[in-house]
Amino acid sequence: QVQLVESGGALVQPGGSLRLSCKASGSIRRLIVMAWYRQNPGAQHELVASITSAGTNYADSAKGRFAISESNAENTLYLQMNGLKPEDTAVYLCYFRATTSYRGPADYWGQGTQVTVSS
Repeated sequence: QVQLVESGGALVQPGGSLRLSCKASGSIRRLIVMAWYRQNPGAQHELVASITSAGTNYADSAKGRFAISESNAENTLYLQMNGLKPEDTAVYLCYFRATTSYRGPADYWGQGTQVTVSS
């Protein structure tokens, strides 16, 4: 079984920076998709950034400000967030699509970490 644990969310001022981390545990064999989503209360999930074999993708709102990266050795996903704006305020969720030692491709979600951008 795969478990994702997120960290790094905080209250920051506009223009500030945060680095979110998502650590995966379990018998992961292969990572297929790694991504960050975000959601405001009562709102739909929004894809912020992702990594696949084809490269990285970013939402228009994140381009030029956010950078997604990963450490294969540590099974950890990162989101560097610069130039934060109040509209970036949301719960940020980590998502992996992965295979394990026991099953084929499946979807895994973290619990979410709160990012609040306010003066």
